[in-house]
Amino acid sequence: MKHLNLPTGLLALLVLAGCAKEATQSPEPPEPKVDGETVTYPENAPQLSYITVQPAQARRLAVSHLTGRLYLSDDATVRIFTPVAGQVTSVKADVGQDVAAGAPLAEISSPDYGQALADARSAEASLVAADRTLVRTRDLFAHDGVAQKDVEAAEAAYGAAAAERDRAAARLELYHGSKEDTDELYVLRSPLAGIVVEKNINPGQEVRADQMLANATNLYAPLFVVSDPRRLWLQVDASETDLADLQQGERIQVTSKAYPGKVFGGAIENIGPSLDPVTRTARIRGVVENPEKLLKAEMYVMVDVVRDESRVAAAGVEIPSKAVFTIDRNSYLFVELSPGRFERRQVGIGTEKDGKLPLLSGVSAGQRVVTDGGLLLQAVLDPSN
Repeated sequence: MKHLNLPTGLLALLVLAGCAKEATQSPEPPEPKVDGETVTYPENAPQLSYITVQPAQARRLAVSHLTGRLYLSDDATVRIFTPVAGQVTSVKADVGQDVAAGAPLAEISSPDYGQALADARSAEASLVAADRTLVRTRDLFAHDGVAQKDVEAAEAAYGAAAAERDRAAARLELYHGSKEDTDELYVLRSPLAGIVVEKNINPGQEVRADQMLANATNLYAPLFVVSDPRRLWLQVDASETDLADLQQGERIQVTSKAYPGKVFGGAIENIGPSLDPVTRTARIRGVVENPEKLLKAEMYVMVDVVRDESRVAAAGVEIPSKAVFTIDRNSYLFVELSPGRFERRQVGIGTEKDGKLPLLSGVSAGQRVVTDGGLLLQAVLDPSN
């Protein structure tokens, strides 16, 4: 066995160097205190630098910036065809023109209308004649001038004439005509007040009452489309994750690039009963108030849903999804009770969207949630998980 002989001075230097090394070594980090579901670190513990907290935000429950398409409301739109056949003699309205209910749109020279007018006048005249005959027959019967059967025949003739008068008048009313008209010139009128948004008619054009039954698109097109644009319908395709936050009757706010800063109000009227099998979206129909007639049909707009206050209060909070971890199919996170003191809580969660996770239970708005370092705390609290 060999011995290593060193000078005394060198040996003393080595001993001093070893002592200095021991003095410069950093102390062990302080141990956290575990009490039930709570982990507590001493003040200024280095482990706290790995933990980030963030206040839980009240959930807005707003489906924002969905894209919608405006279109004419079927409740305030009429597509006008001619009820008679004939030739267009003049057009009284053009696209973009305001029209009142009953305003003339076009004039059509129509033998059909002329025949209806003649039938109405003839039926009226026949009824007058039948009435006179009935009065005269009854007078003669009272003076034994005619038999009972003659009175009954006159009454039957009067009833038939009245029925024919009613039939002819109903047909004329269907055409919105009047017995006072003097010729076969039929006036096509608007049944409601609004704006002419479409016109497919020209002077000299031949039109028919049955053209609406044609299969060809160019023949099926209505002669006029009149609509009241002060209320427009809105179509929105909402994703599955948005459906839970949408309810019929909820108010909406609509904005358009055409009018920056201007907000149009409305409401959700109908939620489709099924999803589109290709896009996996549900069709939502809303109504938009447009009193100044600024919005136009077929515009694309942005849509925000305005929540009822009671629903917002019950909606819970929203946090970054990375704050939550799972143990045995249950969701947990840590809440900072005070500086350095953290409590594990089981929470109910919703559907993640855009990196945010709604919490339905377990955390209140304003409470400080651990967003980074939760797994470190979990390892301290329960090393087995």
